[in-house]
Amino acid sequence: MSYQKILRMPFSKVYQLLIDKALKKEKSIDDVYYLTTWLLGYSKEEIISLMKSDIDYEFFFKNAPNINPDRNIIKGKICGVDVSTIDDPLIQNIRYLDKMIDMLAKGKTINDITKC
Repeated sequence: MSYQKILRMPFSKVYQLLIDKALKKEKSIDDVYYLTTWLLGYSKEEIISLMKSDIDYEFFFKNAPNINPDRNIIKGKICGVDVSTIDDPLIQNIRYLDKMIDMLAKGKTINDITKC
């Protein structure tokens, strides 16, 4: 799947997949909201509202209220690519969120993921 296809997908569809991944591993939806809030600065209420809108995934990331400057603490590979080596900031932020949800699903705690 090309990045352009992902960017054009409805935010609600992609985000629900992230939620489903966490729930399947018995993690809470609040954990997903927390990680998204930590990374992008949206509030839980804003995310819920955006889930009801028709925005695409690109809009969600490009309009993030406060991208966390400490996001580079997220390490590892997603789809075989080291997130720290991604040149495009938009795609890198998308992959940071993917990686954080993967880590959550694999049993890491919120504190382990965000180093809080």
